[in-house]
Amino acid sequence: MKPRIALFFIVLLLVSSCTKDKYRVDLRSFTWSMHDTSDSIHLQNVNPTDVHLALLDHKLIGDPFYRDNEQKVQWVGEKDWVFETAFNVNDALLLNDQIDLVFEGLDTYAEVFLNGKQILVADNMFRQWKVDVKNSLKKNGNKMRIVFQSPVKINQEKQAQLPYRLPEIRGFTRKAAYQSGWDWGPKLITMGIWRPAYFEGWSSAVIKEVFIQTKSIKKEKASLSAEIAVAATEAGLGKVRLFNGSEQLAEIEFNVEKGMNRFAFPFSIDEPELWWPNGMGDAHLYTLRAELQLNGKPVDKKETTIGIRKIEVVQQPDSIGKSFYFRVNGKPLFAKGANYVPQDDFPSRVSDEKYQRLFKSVMASHMNMLRVWGGGIYERELFYELCDENGILVWQDFMFAGNIYPGDSAFVEGVKREVRQNVKLLRNHPSIALWCGNNEINEAWHNWGWQKSLGYSKSDSAEIWNNYHRLFEATIPSIVQKFDPGSFYWPSSPSIGWGKAASYKQGDVHYWGVWWGREPFAAYENHVGRFNSEYGFQGMPDMRTIESFTLPEDRKLGSAVMDVHQKHPAGWEIIQEYMERDFRVPDDFEDYVYVSQLVQARGIQTAIEAHRRARPYCMGSLYWQLNDSWPVTSWSSMDYYGRWKALQYAV
Repeated sequence: MKPRIALFFIVLLLVSSCTKDKYRVDLRSFTWSMHDTSDSIHLQNVNPTDVHLALLDHKLIGDPFYRDNEQKVQWVGEKDWVFETAFNVNDALLLNDQIDLVFEGLDTYAEVFLNGKQILVADNMFRQWKVDVKNSLKKNGNKMRIVFQSPVKINQEKQAQLPYRLPEIRGFTRKAAYQSGWDWGPKLITMGIWRPAYFEGWSSAVIKEVFIQTKSIKKEKASLSAEIAVAATEAGLGKVRLFNGSEQLAEIEFNVEKGMNRFAFPFSIDEPELWWPNGMGDAHLYTLRAELQLNGKPVDKKETTIGIRKIEVVQQPDSIGKSFYFRVNGKPLFAKGANYVPQDDFPSRVSDEKYQRLFKSVMASHMNMLRVWGGGIYERELFYELCDENGILVWQDFMFAGNIYPGDSAFVEGVKREVRQNVKLLRNHPSIALWCGNNEINEAWHNWGWQKSLGYSKSDSAEIWNNYHRLFEATIPSIVQKFDPGSFYWPSSPSIGWGKAASYKQGDVHYWGVWWGREPFAAYENHVGRFNSEYGFQGMPDMRTIESFTLPEDRKLGSAVMDVHQKHPAGWEIIQEYMERDFRVPDDFEDYVYVSQLVQARGIQTAIEAHRRARPYCMGSLYWQLNDSWPVTSWSSMDYYGRWKALQYAV
């Protein structure tokens, strides 16, 4: 059998500059009010990014992260909410040929009304929404109203229409799964304009997309291609020139028609400096600039930062099974890193500084890969920029995790649009190393006993499995192949469940014999996979973090507040069991916190050392998990505030 090797070349696109001919007005700069649909709560001057944050700012709820407040704010996610604003716009916007209303993220079920007319119905947190409002806007006295419906109620309605139950009702809604609660995170059902929203006006023509692919790399020259999409409000003769600094790399003329125009052209870079993962060389980036002319007049430009590199995912049969590793620019890579989850249950409020601090820890720990887990979000641009700049490869899950998903045509069509948009947004980042369909759904179906526990009939099971194949084995990979051709797609992580012997001979594995199986830490020595993409053990957060969400009387094992901040049903019991095996169990609470971290560090250090000793049989070690979305006892090596646990020092 010949080796199965997936080859792909990716470069980085950073959507950036606009010319003076484009004009943008930020919706979140307007003055907004908020009320619930039953008119029991009315607030002025609110931040429209999230309902909880607006209520918190106005002191109508306590901090959901403090003590047991999470339990006291569940009503927020069960109500429907309305955001409203009145505003004027100036001629600089109105005189444009085209005016689009763009929402980079609406969370989640939203009806948008502009000047009394419904212009948009949104139902997906993970995608961008755009509406032509040229004929709807006026100079003065505009009004916008956005009605957010509770996902809780909609999920219940959709479940009632299905003849069988989903394991988790959240599966009906394209919304970050972790916000419905996880075994490390709270249940906080957010709603709002969670990502930038704006009016964007432009005239004549603009560059909408630039996709740059590396076709071949030689020492003396890299051959690339640029695929460009130009939107135009008038026809004419177009010209695009591509520059590297002051050096012109390519020039092409083409006939522009009204609407969307797409074209491609080759170019090359002499004596290319390659992009390398952290520890293998410099993560070299080029800044290219595309300049657009229409009928001889400059109309738009876009800067694009690229990294030139070649990635292969190698699966080659051997005497044991089949390899699974990344080869970068011809050199094998041992992947060192962790699983990454969103940094806050309210992701709209995560600052640039918090991203920067996180990556300082990643680099200090000599990581070269992060797995963006499928129960979270497609991260914001800054995250991928920092990965690109620092040589951190990204294992990118699509946002599906630990659940069954519907297979009706409306759901699948929505997923198609979501996947298409996000692949196009992320495909140019040199850090993107792998696209993965989902987290643990294949394993769950075969090993978690859903068929029995949920009472699925043979016909139910056949329909569910057909839906799975349609989504993760056909629909998503076909979109990846079309819009990021040649890139590697992996249907589900892990490929085989950790209870199967084959899972340690091929593909990737999530080994949970330690923790879930309560096997001793020494078991890590005997359960080394070809690529270990998930494994972990809990440790308590820094004592200062515990003090941030407790009163003195809460700071003891078994307190109601500490239990709220431990989401695993057997978490305390398992920590105690492992602590008793290897340490003296302290009576003092603060000492117990510290020793819990030592237990965690010992366990994961044992695993990492076993993985590294086993190379080249084993070529990847990504522990669960790097960070937290709130202050909690969890598997993280850094707590919510970025404070290192003992595990991070061991790493």
